[in-house]
Amino acid sequence: MEPIDAPSRRAVKPIIRYPDDNLPRPNLALYQAASKGATLVDEVTIPPRDARCFTVPAGHFSRITSVEGPHVGDLNLWNAENLTERFYSGKTRALHGTHITTGQQMWSSFPTLRPMVTIVKDTLSWYGINKFGGSVHDVIGTRCAPHINTLLSGGQCHHCCHSNLIRALATHTGLPLKAAEPHIHDVLNVFIAPVSPAIPAGIL
Repeated sequence: MEPIDAPSRRAVKPIIRYPDDNLPRPNLALYQAASKGATLVDEVTIPPRDARCFTVPAGHFSRITSVEGPHVGDLNLWNAENLTERFYSGKTRALHGTHITTGQQMWSSFPTLRPMVTIVKDTLSWYGINKFGGSVHDVIGTRCAPHINTLLSGGQCHHCCHSNLIRALATHTGLPLKAAEPHIHDVLNVFIAPVSPAIPAGIL
């Protein structure tokens, strides 16, 4: 039976993240100053509908750029010394909200729960939040996968985000495909909002 105060309960404004007044803040000014003197040491081009792994040493910067028009990238992160410590999309969402940008961080899984990445610059921050509550880079959740495709349509798809990430991690680490798959996790969706292909898109 619907309670008497049901309308007032429905009218309560939702809380989309944890209160973050005591959340440690990165020294963004320091990072941004350091990035201005950064020197390119490596570059990886990822073909459409494919994936690649690369190592970013602690203290280095990594830039993700869309170079041939609008694309969406599914980003996984791991501790290079311990694959069980990986990006925790859900807790990052709980700490920062559904979309992340400059000054926010990507947090690792339990029990460490520490920043793996600090976003120093986002050339698409001008997009802001649209009327649907969306923005450009989201931590809403998952990646396309053959498992869900089979569940919904009965078909197979082996060049989707999940499968591409498995192959990339297996190639990078030397793990067999079956051993690599359990390390694939929920993602940061990079460049998910519609952006004009005429506008260079990048996140650092």
